[in-house]
Amino acid sequence: METVRQHIAGAWSSEGRPSPLTDPYTGAVIAEVMSATPEQIAAAVAGLSAAARSRAPLPLHERHRILRRASELVAERSDAIIATIVGESGFTVQDARTEVARATDTLLLCAEEARRLTGEMVPLEGAPGITGRLGFTVRHPVGVVCAITPFNSPLNTVAHKVGPALAAGNAVLLKPSLATPRTAVHLVEALLDAGLPGDLIALIHGDGPDVGQRLLEHPDIDFYAFTGSTAVGEHIARTIGLRRRQLELGSISTTIVCADARLEHAMPLIVGAAFRKAGQVCTSVQRLAVHEDILDDVIERLLAEVDGLVVGDPSDVLTTVGPLIDESAAVRVASWAQAAVDAGAERLAGGQRERALLQPTVLRGVDATMDVMCREVFGPLVSVVGFRDLDRAIEQANDTPYGLAVGVFTDDLPRAMDAAARLRFGSVHINQTSSARVDLMPYAGTRASGTGQEGPRYAMREMTEERLVTITI
Repeated sequence: METVRQHIAGAWSSEGRPSPLTDPYTGAVIAEVMSATPEQIAAAVAGLSAAARSRAPLPLHERHRILRRASELVAERSDAIIATIVGESGFTVQDARTEVARATDTLLLCAEEARRLTGEMVPLEGAPGITGRLGFTVRHPVGVVCAITPFNSPLNTVAHKVGPALAAGNAVLLKPSLATPRTAVHLVEALLDAGLPGDLIALIHGDGPDVGQRLLEHPDIDFYAFTGSTAVGEHIARTIGLRRRQLELGSISTTIVCADARLEHAMPLIVGAAFRKAGQVCTSVQRLAVHEDILDDVIERLLAEVDGLVVGDPSDVLTTVGPLIDESAAVRVASWAQAAVDAGAERLAGGQRERALLQPTVLRGVDATMDVMCREVFGPLVSVVGFRDLDRAIEQANDTPYGLAVGVFTDDLPRAMDAAARLRFGSVHINQTSSARVDLMPYAGTRASGTGQEGPRYAMREMTEERLVTITI
C-alpha cells in the first residue's frame, strides 16, 4: 500500500482541503478525502512529464502484459470493488457488478489493441512522377494525458480513459469525481500491482473549480479526456486552447418505438435503459417516442415493468433502482417532474422522494418547453410522447442541441436505414435503446454532445500523434 500511496496525491495527505464522502442512500459520512494541494499537482505533472519525455515508451508487448494483468486483478478483487461502488455511488449491486465486468473487458480490449497499434503504408508512387519512394506512418504517444472522470461510471469510464492512454504509450494523470474517489484508487492499485511503472500514473483528488482548473491551466499536459456536462466541456475547450481533447458531454436521449416494434423485446430494454443507475447515464432513455397505434399498449407494458422494479437500499441484491448521487440531485429531478405536472402533464408513475431516493417516474402529456423535455434530466424519469408520422419523431429527436445516441425499434429495414441516415447522433441503435453501448465500439457524439471518440481502438488513435516517414531509395 505504501508504494501505491506515493502515486495518489492528496488521498492520505493532511495538507489539502478535506471533503466528506457520503453514502448516497443513508447520507452518512463514510470517509474523508483530501484534495491535492497546488504543490502536489505541480509535482505530479512534473513527474509524469519527465517520464513521458525522457525515456522511450514501454514496448507494445509490455503494455499488453500490464493491462491484461490489471484486468485480471480487477476481476479477482471484484467483491471489494463492488462494495466500494455501492457505498460511494449508491448504485445497486447489480449495476456495480455490471460496471466491474465491463471494466475488466475494457482493460482487456486495451491490452489487445496495444499489440495492434500501427500506422499504414502510403502509396506515394500513386502520384505522377514519383518513383523509388516509400511512405508510411507511425504512431507516437502524445505525452501526458489528463483524465477527468464522472461519478456515474466510476470504474468503466475511468478504464476507458486510462486504459487507451497507457496502451498508446502515454503517462496519465487521473482526476476522478470527488463523489467516487475510492473506486478510482482500486483501478490505480490494480495497474501498479500489474507492473505499471509508478512514474507513468498519478491520481489527483479534488473539485473542478480548484484542482480541475489548475490541471487545465498547466502547460505540460498534452491531452485532456473528459466526461461530464456540456458547460464544463465548453470551459475546458476555452481554457486549453489548441491542445488536443476528447470530450464526452451532455445528452437528451430519445428512443423511438414504431408501430411494428416487437414489444416483448423492446420494453424490458427500455425500462432498463431508463432506470439503471437511477437514470444517471448520459444515454438513459429520457424521451420515449411511441407510434400512436401502440401507445396505450406500450404505456400499459411500461407501467407493469416499472411496477416490478425494486426501489431502495442499493446494497440489497434484490434492489434494481437505488438513490441518486445526492439529495440535491433527487430534489431537482422531482421538482422538474412536479413542474411538468403543474403545467398540464400527467404523472403515470412515481414522483415520490425520500432523501436521495426517487421513485421511477413516468410522464405523458408533456410538451417541448418543459424541463423534462428540453434539459438533461439525469435521473429516473422518462416522458412518453406519441407520434403519428415517423418524420415528425425524427425531427423531434433531432431538435435538441445534443447528438450522442438514439434508439429505434422497428422490423422494417428500409424504414430503419432511412431513420439512421436522418438522425443526427453519434450512434443510432436499431432494435436497441439509446443506451445500447458495447465497450469495443466507437463512441462519440455530435454537436453539443462532444468531440473525439471513446472505445479502446479509437481512443488510442486520438491519444497518439501520427507521423509520416518517407524514404527515397
